[in-house]
Amino acid sequence: MEVIRLRFPYKKINAENPPLALALGYFDGVHRGHQQVILEAKKHADEKGICSAVMTFDPHPSVVLGKTEQQIQSITPLTEKIKIIEELGIDYLFIINFTTEFANLLPQEFIDQYVIGLNVMHVVAGFDFTYGRMGKGTMETLPFHSRNQFSYSVVPKFTQADEKVSSTRIRKLLKEGRTDTLLSLLGRYYTTSGIVIHGDKRGRTIGFPTANVDINDDYIIPPLGVYAVRMKLDKDTQWYNGVCNIGYKPTFNKEALHSSVEVHLFNFNEDIYGKEVVIQWHLPLRKEQKFSGIAELVAQIEKDKQNSLNYFKN
Repeated sequence: MEVIRLRFPYKKINAENPPLALALGYFDGVHRGHQQVILEAKKHADEKGICSAVMTFDPHPSVVLGKTEQQIQSITPLTEKIKIIEELGIDYLFIINFTTEFANLLPQEFIDQYVIGLNVMHVVAGFDFTYGRMGKGTMETLPFHSRNQFSYSVVPKFTQADEKVSSTRIRKLLKEGRTDTLLSLLGRYYTTSGIVIHGDKRGRTIGFPTANVDINDDYIIPPLGVYAVRMKLDKDTQWYNGVCNIGYKPTFNKEALHSSVEVHLFNFNEDIYGKEVVIQWHLPLRKEQKFSGIAELVAQIEKDKQNSLNYFKN
């Protein structure tokens, strides 16, 4: 997949740009609803014998338009979004640098420059996709703005359990720690990436060595608690089962300022300090709690380990 970054003002990339079937959207999470849009574009590309493409935006429009904080945590930060879209078999990914100037484009200007200008023959988007200044362009206005230069498809609302599958819904579940509900919405388990850093190494003294993972700030991290997880080195294919604690370790650190993400892997003893790892989030096991002493803590960790082992056996 070729990744092409576009800025405003628009500069034509290549006069010989191949004809494209293009999926439009922000696609945070690249969840099952998003996949329908992207795969519909791929289907049209295959039928017409042209190339498939996806267009997304960076940073999140809400950040630029002042509707939220300066950094928004994502279900899939841009690097992961690129990987997932590539796995879907797309030929081109256009990433538009979203700025206030770009946001002020009239709907017709956006279509002329960033759709017709890219030699797009067919456009696919969700029923609620908007474009142009103040979102005035909609899938109902698209036929007019197309100037008869391309055809288009509108993908209807995708639901699960009678509720729309959306990034907002997934974010809410993640922030509630309901990681076990995400497979049916994402079509895969939720994952986060980070680097293994040195911690206080207390886990090894009580028989449960852990990998202290510094997770990329762009990810949504589940709330404090203990989870059944899998983890792998970023470039490897083998997943290891384990248990993860997100918390302040109140039994030891009464005044800790930052939470930590610590993963204890079963049947694993490699030195992975400084390595990039991927955590795959499965089942929430319990909330974080303070114990009266080390013996009580060790007994609970044994229970957590057994609950995680039982989960992965099923």
